Amino acid sequence: QLRLVESGGALVQPGGSLRLSCAASGFTPGYYDINWFRQAPGKEREGVSCISRSDDRTYYTDSVKGRFTISRDNAKNTVYLQMNSLKPDDTAVYYCAAVRWGPATDVQAMCQAHWAYDYWGQGTQVTVSS
Repeated sequence: QLRLVESGGALVQPGGSLRLSCAASGFTPGYYDINWFRQAPGKEREGVSCISRSDDRTYYTDSVKGRFTISRDNAKNTVYLQMNSLKPDDTAVYYCAAVRWGPATDVQAMCQAHWAYDYWGQGTQVTVSS
């Protein structure tokens, strides 16, 4: 059974950094696209960053461009989200999710269609506050 486990969330001061990890198990590494979403209180879930398993194309929502970096390690079946220069607006529960997109799927579309994902982790809380 496919399982996703997020870790790395914490309370951090503005300007700080965190690295989130999403450890996947129960399937062949590289079979699914695994991406990052977040949901803040009272807000809709949004795609933060996505990476295509086919060619490693990446997408970042505008508010995190230049500050966040997504990467994956197929050998460890893990996807990471490096978050730098954190802001209070980054406060949210961060989730990783998996689905198998077609190889030609636009990476931005992967991030916009959170409803299409089949598997979700339990989430990890990121709080940015002084």
